[in-house]
Amino acid sequence: MFKNLFYKITKWRLKLNSQRNFLIYCSALAGLLGGLAAVALKFLVHFMEDVSRSISAHLPFHFIYVFLPALGILFTVIYTHLINRDKLEKGIGSILVNIKRNRSNIAANNMYAHLISSSLTVGFGGSSGLEAPIVCTGAALGSNTGRFFKLTSYEKMVLIGAGASAGIAAVFNSPIAGVLFSLELLIGEITTATFIPLLIASATGVVVSKVLYSRQLFHLATDGWVMAALPFYILLALLCGCISVYIANVGGKLEKGILPKQNRYVRAIIGGLLLGIIILVFPPLFGEGYHDVQEILNGNIEIIANGSIFSEWLSHPLALLGFIALLVFLKIIATGITIGSGGNGGTFAPTMFTGAFLGLFIAYGINQTGLIHLNTSNFIAAGMAGALSGVLHAPLTAIFLIAEITGGYVLFIPLMIVSAISYIISRYFNPHNMYWHHLVHERNIRPDHDDDTLYAIPLDSVINRNFSAISKHSSVKDFYTVLSQTQANIFPVLNDGGSLEGVVLLDEIRKQLFDTDIAGQNIADIMIAPPAVVNYGQSVTSVMALFDANDVWQLPVVKDDKFIGFISKSTLLAKYREVFISQHRQADPFAHY
Repeated sequence: MFKNLFYKITKWRLKLNSQRNFLIYCSALAGLLGGLAAVALKFLVHFMEDVSRSISAHLPFHFIYVFLPALGILFTVIYTHLINRDKLEKGIGSILVNIKRNRSNIAANNMYAHLISSSLTVGFGGSSGLEAPIVCTGAALGSNTGRFFKLTSYEKMVLIGAGASAGIAAVFNSPIAGVLFSLELLIGEITTATFIPLLIASATGVVVSKVLYSRQLFHLATDGWVMAALPFYILLALLCGCISVYIANVGGKLEKGILPKQNRYVRAIIGGLLLGIIILVFPPLFGEGYHDVQEILNGNIEIIANGSIFSEWLSHPLALLGFIALLVFLKIIATGITIGSGGNGGTFAPTMFTGAFLGLFIAYGINQTGLIHLNTSNFIAAGMAGALSGVLHAPLTAIFLIAEITGGYVLFIPLMIVSAISYIISRYFNPHNMYWHHLVHERNIRPDHDDDTLYAIPLDSVINRNFSAISKHSSVKDFYTVLSQTQANIFPVLNDGGSLEGVVLLDEIRKQLFDTDIAGQNIADIMIAPPAVVNYGQSVTSVMALFDANDVWQLPVVKDDKFIGFISKSTLLAKYREVFISQHRQADPFAHY
């Protein structure tokens, strides 16, 4: 009954609106929901951070910093384990997996679980960012909107991007960066069918943010940049490229988990306490860190030492410079500990924090020499863009995001230079960005579209189960009888249990068949071992790799050690062509309207 009603509703709305318009309406809905989720999360976390800072201001040596992160991470682990039943899909990498492997379907619990878990982690001082949870939430909202309306996997992918764009746009009040983020990191291609829905969703997210939570993230006052500073921007770009490699490698390893042999609750407590001790010495590592980034943008550099147990030793410029340098390297370690011990968050904000303090380190350090005076705020903004570009491999997102959130449009040239050079250096050492690196090297999931097409082919659809089997006890004379009844040119030789012993290739023995002496021989005398055997659980991608590696056109398939059929390379290529054409029709799903 429900299906019939839904069918009638779908038929009715298609009469009133084309599928193209309906996808735009859905993207606006995804943008609205993504914007609301982002506003709710940011408001909740900022409220909790403000309360934590107020409490710590009335305690000696801010010792509350030692315990708050552990408490937040412990609450997060309790929620994800006991309430969410370990069904939370953390990180932007999980979105990519669902796009590639799950037809753009994301579990419904991700529409709310990230809001709860990440607010507990970051709100209590966990040193990670909220952007990844917001993106995951927006993507889940978009995916489930598409599932509700029975849209295609391509259209659901567009709505995933729409929800993610809305989340980023709402957080930063940056509509262009929101669109570019999804295009560069999630979808990977720019077409009218993708760009317009993302634009609508991103704009909707910003409107929601401005109406409900108009708090501007950063403020930057600058008169522009000067040519004399160009060599130092290039120096900053080179260091941003190097620090991007450091962030990707160190952060990636720590996020996999710390203290792996410990119980998850013990790991959360120990990791949280270790993080708290680090924050006690380096208070700017508390939470996202955006509060301190805004302070240094305003020129209040010395304030970052406030609250540290060594603050009275940091009044000297050189000591403060060393403190800044340590913050550059420690932020990603603190983030790795936060996530690796069970917290929920991302590396987006920590990357911006690291880039900002790297820019401060360059400008503040050069200014101490007296050789030239550099605009510290400009270098902070450029450092954020350079670090983002290098870690995400998304230079356009980095440039427009920093320009939009700081209002530093006059800095476009430095932002372009720093972002481009950082991207080139990072790409040289890490061919894939931080999210794809893990998927490529550990899960064999690749960003190329050929891999998508092959993975979309079910293995069952290319297995030929119509074969003529030969017993390993048969003679060649018996084989003549089988041969006369089929057009096949490859035959499996099976034992009594149905397991594969070998294959007989007609092309290999054709000349021998005319030899009368061979008729009395056993079939084992003319069979050969197949160059490779396909296991039923393998992906079609790996099967194609076997064909290419062995230069053959047919391979046997086994399931539970029993032979079940053959896969032909020609059949696989024909199926590939069929799926490829179908996907390209989906890529322009409105052509037939």
